[in-house]
Amino acid sequence: MNKASYAIVVSQYNVDITEKLLEGAVSHLIGSGVGKDCISIFKVPGAVEIPLIAKLLARRQKYKAIIALGAVIRGDTDHYDYVCEQVSQGCQKIMLEFEIPVIFGVLTTLNKEQALERVGGVHGHKGIEAADAALQMVVLMSEVKNALDHKSLI
Repeated sequence: MNKASYAIVVSQYNVDITEKLLEGAVSHLIGSGVGKDCISIFKVPGAVEIPLIAKLLARRQKYKAIIALGAVIRGDTDHYDYVCEQVSQGCQKIMLEFEIPVIFGVLTTLNKEQALERVGGVHGHKGIEAADAALQMVVLMSEVKNALDHKSLI
């Protein structure tokens, strides 16, 4: 069983989409051997709030990876562009600052139909894909850190 702890930060905006992302991510983690007790879920009002909670979690150094899930659907204003930029850059900064994988599982689509196609439709399931990326990155981070530690001893 994978004893690494994973945090999932999920937006409650567009909850019909984000709950499907969450279900897919949790199901994949558990199916990959992660115990339920090693998965923490944090629900935030909207996508813009994801980076703040992700940063607080990264600072604690309890989790091996953080999975950010949300759904930002374009509307008639520029709001979409600002939200997408804030969330993606916020997650990137946290990942680099704290050297922890912050997996960007935030859908950015033109309409609700496109979002639905990405939570079990013709474009796969982005919640599952985000969880899989987290699992892969935890292994890779461990390998890289071990390689760097080994090199420093030579």
